[in-house]
Amino acid sequence: MDFIMTLLCAPLDAGSIVGIVIAVVVLLILIAIVFTVLPIRIWFRALVSGVKISMARLIGMKWRGIKVNQVVDAFISAKKAGLDLSINELESHVLAKGDVTKVVNALISAHSANIVLEPETARAIDLAGRDVLNAVKVSVNPKVIETPAIAAIAKDGIELRVKARVTVRANITRLIGGAGEDTIIARIGEGIVTTVGSAGSHKEVLENPDLISKTVLGKGLDSGTAYEILSIDIADIDVGRNIGAQLQMDQAEADKRIAEAKAEERRAMAVALEQEMRAKTQEMKALVIEAEAEVPKAMAKALSEGKLGVMDYYNLQNLQSDTAMRNAISGNADGDKE
Repeated sequence: MDFIMTLLCAPLDAGSIVGIVIAVVVLLILIAIVFTVLPIRIWFRALVSGVKISMARLIGMKWRGIKVNQVVDAFISAKKAGLDLSINELESHVLAKGDVTKVVNALISAHSANIVLEPETARAIDLAGRDVLNAVKVSVNPKVIETPAIAAIAKDGIELRVKARVTVRANITRLIGGAGEDTIIARIGEGIVTTVGSAGSHKEVLENPDLISKTVLGKGLDSGTAYEILSIDIADIDVGRNIGAQLQMDQAEADKRIAEAKAEERRAMAVALEQEMRAKTQEMKALVIEAEAEVPKAMAKALSEGKLGVMDYYNLQNLQSDTAMRNAISGNADGDKE
């Protein structure tokens, strides 16, 4: 002490002052290097928290690229909560790319709520990609899943749109490998469609909406899922379209189109038959005209051969003239041609 006081009281020259400044700067650099290389603050925080962690372990974690602050804080929280965890377990979980903070918080929440959750199970759930902390919260405080409007048709053809609220609680033992919320919603929708579809009338469902809840709950829809269904409440039922009447209308329209198609087919066949008959009539007329053209030749031949007399020929001409006159008087001059 006297030596220090002597140094302080002794006159200092310029060289001594420079030496002291350099020594102080070197000392500060050494202290900064020590605090940078050695996690002294973390070690001291653990020490004052009543958790003993060796400096060598902290240095080893830092060299392995582990976030020392995160592991130490989680370890301190676990010890303060009375959990029997080791720093090795937390370090291994971090090296496995797990979220050690969520795991420890989940274990603390489960311990406080008297829920059995082993550390190995919590770490496995976290590594499987599940939110273990949220699972514990849902186990303590069940959550409500609201389904979208599910359309179902009763036997009388009336469509009903049903919305349900499903109260579920997480089943920690089935979190690994268990189905999620989407499966719960799909199974609820299947149960609603089955229940409404088996009802004789939509009025039965409207009068007793709890019929859906009882039927769906009795099917054990939470089997193989990560949740346990506590209750199913029907939030809303809306009456939709009359599907039965719509189907009948569609069927009638289809029958009408079929009948129209068949009528058009018959009309086309009739038109074709008429055209065919007209063609045959024209053909017969052509044959008649052709035969009439042969008559003068036959008469000339008969006259030349003496088979037809002159008086017979004049009588035939008079008969034709008489017939033409009668046709003219009756207004049917072309009657023979027709």
